Amino acid sequence: MDRTAQDQGRCPVNARAQAALVLEDGRVFRGAAYGAQGRTLGEAVFCTGMTGYQETLTDPSYHGQIVVQTAPQIGNTGWNDEDDESSKIWVNGYVVRDPARTPSNWRSRRTLDEELVRQGIVGIAEVDTRSLTRHLRELGAMRAGVFSGDALGTVDDMVAEVLASPKMEGADLAGQVSTPQPYVVSPSGEVRFRVAALDLGIKSNTPRQMVKRGIEMHVLPSTSSLDDLLAIEPDGVFLSNGPGDPATTTHATELTKQVLGREIPLFGICFGNQVLGRALGLGTYKMRYGHRGINIPVIDVATRSVAITAQNHGFALEGEPGQRFESPFGAAQISHYCPNDDTVEGVRALDVPAFSVQYHPEAAAGPHDAAPLFDDFVSLMEKKA
Repeated sequence: MDRTAQDQGRCPVNARAQAALVLEDGRVFRGAAYGAQGRTLGEAVFCTGMTGYQETLTDPSYHGQIVVQTAPQIGNTGWNDEDDESSKIWVNGYVVRDPARTPSNWRSRRTLDEELVRQGIVGIAEVDTRSLTRHLRELGAMRAGVFSGDALGTVDDMVAEVLASPKMEGADLAGQVSTPQPYVVSPSGEVRFRVAALDLGIKSNTPRQMVKRGIEMHVLPSTSSLDDLLAIEPDGVFLSNGPGDPATTTHATELTKQVLGREIPLFGICFGNQVLGRALGLGTYKMRYGHRGINIPVIDVATRSVAITAQNHGFALEGEPGQRFESPFGAAQISHYCPNDDTVEGVRALDVPAFSVQYHPEAAAGPHDAAPLFDDFVSLMEKKA
């Protein structure tokens, strides 16, 4: 162990192999290799959640991104076999300050470091994540690279690699995380409704929330046609969360318009909120650094109630809190917003049965303030029936 690690009370990470996080503006943060060694590129973003790192890492919405954890110590509860939100880790890279020496949780099966190595995720530890977060907050999310071991090069060479990587604007990523084949998740008891879910990057807890309410969920690939969807004879349609630029979702947006035209009850979350908004005629834009964490307030325009929510998005719908507008399917309204910055957090069609929110009512790591939105979806299907 080197002197710096001794002074800071940290354990060796990957035999103290050197690593560097390089940002596209030329800023370099040095640290120690964490997880797999090598090179990875992506958009550097920060997540403010103090818990739920396993859910974050396995959330398909983080595909294409290098996630910076603002919580100073990560890995305390290790890695278990129950909390994954998908079949794999989706982040492109991982940045932490102080990795836990030893996990302490009865469900832990291995360390976070071991799981990152097992899945080939390149990370970096012992980074001043407070300074890094302030940098990204002021200048915005940006392209970055994590380099360690033999992949370390000169600053000029590493910056050049970062600058040659694709930007998140224009990134069409939903198809890369979607299921290749349809599958069904059924409730153990009576089936009350059948829902067709367009998988743009769905998380495992969404079907779990649906089946609790007697919903049989048919999860479909993002390329599914209207005929594929109607073949299920759904009582409702669900648009999932997912990664990338919503401006690239031409197919999903057109499919959503077809669903709205048939007045099938529809519910969307996160990326699905942006898809519904675009189908209703709203535009989208890239946020400076986005909302990523589990402590973000949202106000319901109709009730003025406040929910503390989990979020993960770097794009948002254009609009003002409470704004009413005309869509191709009748009147609609911006239904929710974030009081921190007035970002649109939900949209509702007033003449057809459709609504969506930007945040995550299915958040497995919490909070659970928004979970009743699934009941609202059930109510929408009940009224239509």
